[in-house]
Amino acid sequence: MADQIPLYPVRSAAAAAHRKRAAYYSAAGPGSGAEWPSSRYQLEDESAHLDEMPLMMSEEGFENDESDYHTLPRARTARRRSGLERFVCGGWKLLCTSCCDWLVNICQRKRELKARTVWLGCPEKCEEKHPRNSIKNQKYNIFTFIPGVLYEQFKFFLNLYFLVVSCSQFVPALKIGYLYTYWAPLGFVLAVTIMREAIDEFRRFQRDKEVNSQLYSKLTVRGKVQVKSSDIQVGDLIIVEKNQRIPSDMVFLRTSEKAGSCFIRTDQLDGETDWKLKVAVSCTQRLPALGDLFSISAYVYAQKPQLDIHSFEGTFTREDSDPPIHESLSIENTLWANTIVASGTVIGVVIYTGKETRSVMNTSNPKNKVGLLDLELNQLTKALFVALVALSVVMVTLQGFVGPWYRSLFRFLLLFSYIIPISLRVNLDMGKAAYGWMIMKDESIPGTVVRTSTIPEELGRLVYLLTDKTGTLTQNEMVFKRLHLGTVSYGADTMDEIQGHLRNPCPQMQSQAGGNNASSTPPRKAQSSAPKVRKSVSSRVHEAVKAIALCHNVSPVYESRAGVGGEAEYAEADQDFSDGNRTYQAASPDEVALVQWTESVGLTLVSRDLGSMQLRTPSGQIQTYCILQMFPFTSESKRMGVIVRDESTAEITFYMKGADVAMSSIVQYNDWLEEECGNMAREGLRTLVVAKRALTEEQYQDFESRYSQAKLSIHDRALKVAAVVESLERQMELLCLTGVEDRLQADVRPTLELLRNAGIKIWMLTGDKLETATCIAKSSHLVSRTQDIHIFRPVTNRGEAHLELNAFRRKHDCALVISGDSLEVCLKYYEHELAELACQCPAVVCCRCSPTQKARIAKLLQHHTGKRTCAVGDGGNDVSMIQAADCGIGIEGKEGRQASLAADFSVTQFRHIGRLLMVHGRSSYKRSAALGQFVMHRGLIISTMQAVFSSVFYFASVPLYQGFLMVGYATIYTMFPVFSLVLDQDVKPETAMLYPELYKDLTKGRSLSFKTFLVWVLISIYQGGILMYGALLLFESEFVHVLAISFTALILTELLMVALTIRTWHWLMAVAEVLSLGCYVASLAFLNEYFDHSKTHVRTLHDTKSLFLWKD
Repeated sequence: MADQIPLYPVRSAAAAAHRKRAAYYSAAGPGSGAEWPSSRYQLEDESAHLDEMPLMMSEEGFENDESDYHTLPRARTARRRSGLERFVCGGWKLLCTSCCDWLVNICQRKRELKARTVWLGCPEKCEEKHPRNSIKNQKYNIFTFIPGVLYEQFKFFLNLYFLVVSCSQFVPALKIGYLYTYWAPLGFVLAVTIMREAIDEFRRFQRDKEVNSQLYSKLTVRGKVQVKSSDIQVGDLIIVEKNQRIPSDMVFLRTSEKAGSCFIRTDQLDGETDWKLKVAVSCTQRLPALGDLFSISAYVYAQKPQLDIHSFEGTFTREDSDPPIHESLSIENTLWANTIVASGTVIGVVIYTGKETRSVMNTSNPKNKVGLLDLELNQLTKALFVALVALSVVMVTLQGFVGPWYRSLFRFLLLFSYIIPISLRVNLDMGKAAYGWMIMKDESIPGTVVRTSTIPEELGRLVYLLTDKTGTLTQNEMVFKRLHLGTVSYGADTMDEIQGHLRNPCPQMQSQAGGNNASSTPPRKAQSSAPKVRKSVSSRVHEAVKAIALCHNVSPVYESRAGVGGEAEYAEADQDFSDGNRTYQAASPDEVALVQWTESVGLTLVSRDLGSMQLRTPSGQIQTYCILQMFPFTSESKRMGVIVRDESTAEITFYMKGADVAMSSIVQYNDWLEEECGNMAREGLRTLVVAKRALTEEQYQDFESRYSQAKLSIHDRALKVAAVVESLERQMELLCLTGVEDRLQADVRPTLELLRNAGIKIWMLTGDKLETATCIAKSSHLVSRTQDIHIFRPVTNRGEAHLELNAFRRKHDCALVISGDSLEVCLKYYEHELAELACQCPAVVCCRCSPTQKARIAKLLQHHTGKRTCAVGDGGNDVSMIQAADCGIGIEGKEGRQASLAADFSVTQFRHIGRLLMVHGRSSYKRSAALGQFVMHRGLIISTMQAVFSSVFYFASVPLYQGFLMVGYATIYTMFPVFSLVLDQDVKPETAMLYPELYKDLTKGRSLSFKTFLVWVLISIYQGGILMYGALLLFESEFVHVLAISFTALILTELLMVALTIRTWHWLMAVAEVLSLGCYVASLAFLNEYFDHSKTHVRTLHDTKSLFLWKD
């Protein structure tokens, strides 16, 4: 990679310009306008040495003074224009941008988002007006529907051109035919489009109305009242039942669960199928009754609305107590909109509504997708228009500009208007519908649904495939595979040995006291030395399994089962330890897999609440542990921990587990951890390092006081809390290393290999952890085992991004793994450079990506490369990416149907994408390219005949064929054979799947290009000229019959051209050929009047012109 990217040293001119700007700001005085730049350069002095380190930029950028990266908000992506071009283009762009921004600001003023104080149950106390809590996915309203749809149609040159041509027929001097020959095709196209848009808009309206009309219980002073979701306001106290959608962003106040916590499902927000544990505010949870919420004076201070769905900072304050009660609020105290309550009934106070909720802020507005083929045809249409104007000017010039020549010019423009056929749009739209029907009827990919019928050809032009991980590439089902203790390793076939160690009752008492000292205690008898070694390993197994069973955020859930007869109460009392009725819920599937494994080897988690958990040993003994502190996993720390007190021994232990990169510096020195982590990673396993530290009562009390103070901080709370926790993370005892496998979807590996061989670059965008994403990339063979991986280090500012990009630039042919935070920094300052480097990587993995970041990456690739992108996802967090990409594919899976409903295409399994692209995408593009060019050929050949006819009669602007002849030519006489090209195929589907390299050629656009278009133009001119001149020469004695003869020859030529173009015959093609020919023969009986009408024009011209121009 580095060999392909030239490195240029920073020019001295850029440094000189930097000094000039610094001098200017320092000399500008103490005014408000000069203070910020001056302080800015002072802050960046420490990174000034980066000027001496070259970063991959264009040579023009370095030579330009303004390209110094200290003064640019981001790297420029466009090359400089020079001279008059730069002045004109730049000035025009600036003027248009300024006008558009001004109009947008006038029409839609955006409110500034601010932090807020929300009083419980008192919406009227809100100082500012907040948006309505309504969902609106409609693109139009009753006033903008018709103008909006018409604009979307007439922004295409083809439709706009025919609108002008059709309107011109209302002018008598310009009328050259019947009105229906122009308005009927245009009206048909517009009617179909308006009906389709109206149906889609009505469906969106119904879905929005259904969501906005959902009823919720609102708690008031007078009791509960039912309110619609759209009528909920900031400050309302809302009651949400189990399995009910949360209507707005709320702070969790109370729950019916005794533990003071509940579970919610967030699959439609962040794509994770596992339940999240939420904790109610302790002050309001302790209140005796619901009505007491109105008897207290309390408020919530909430930060301003933000995009980040994984963080929240706020405080809860109760003023009427002495002293006032203050509680810190974090993400575990929030209930975001569009999540589902999974347990109990919750009561929350609304803090954000409508557009300010996390889910709406992370959802982009859908765009009207236009296929690349349509854009290319639009360009060819413009080229045809230029040819049309040129031909008309030539005809008027040869005519000598006699009389009102401008009228003749316009009449010639109308005569040759068939050069641009309006049937092109009709045929292509019908072809797209046929492609969609074929896709949905393909038995090899059952359940596939085409939701956007306008872009099936995009499936054949893809270069970048952006895919989600969880539920898309993987099944999101974890299986415990490996436990390593340093000197011994246990795999799937040796788990029974662990069960044997746990059944041994001796180490249970000795594991705490003698687990660490067993190996150092000398044996008293020689003959007991061997058992002592086994005992030492047994103690270590006990400690490791106990640590895994305690260090997690898993909660056992017992679903109530209907009792039989009078046994309902007994079942209710007995269900606490009923193994068959217990399920585990946690924020991560890895956690559940670990706890399920401990249950399988004998140590079972039977109950858990906010303050304690209970384990059942193989012997049936119940061990109770008091939970003193919980430290949840974060993307920054890459680890989680728990402090527990054993109720039987009163010992306090700090357990921690996390990624090896985070834990290696925390645990005591060892010589095996790094090597074993690498071995497991190569097997595609997700590794976790488990450690512990014993604490005295004094140590814990000191920690608890410092930790409580840090959690109440308003400023830099996260940093202060992390600093206190890190004081415990020192010299921890390494217990074990675990390996968990995430099962892949069926045939993921061969499908990814198929796509790579087809020339498609695959990027994995996931909200999961870096380590998890890397493991899945390896196990799915997205990154080959022999391929190097460059993990982009976390960066927080421009200087760090500069250095890390330099390091990445020197790597050769390696996959890139980057986190969402680092990606955000790099896109802010070095968007062009990062995109150019990443696009050269064989694979890219972006972890910890928010929904908006996924969409931004899709737009970045479109803007930077100009290539077509496809997004694949299965959760609500993938909707923005799916809508931003050129083509969106949704997978119906465990995470619901939101992504499937928002996508352009919906499939049931990831492996179906291979056939969808290789077979249907390729065929749709090649067929549409052939169909489009053939329809243009059909218009060009008759326009050529018209030009010959006019030139023969001294350039008279008289139509060759009139009325039904022209309509029939474009419809019943040639439409069916031409349209039957949608059934043509150059290779069989099996061949297309076997040789994915055939797909590569499509990305170059060779099936439809100016070269192929020029070939068809030459064929049309040749055929049209031969037909018209041949008819005039061969049938000169029967000149009045030339029109009928030439028209018949034209129809037969078109039918023959279709037959010669077809590569694989279908029985419907033969039917279309015979049917069209039969229709023409049958219609000759009443076509005589149209031919006679044309003969009248011929006789008139014959009488006025004694000689033909071609005989002079």
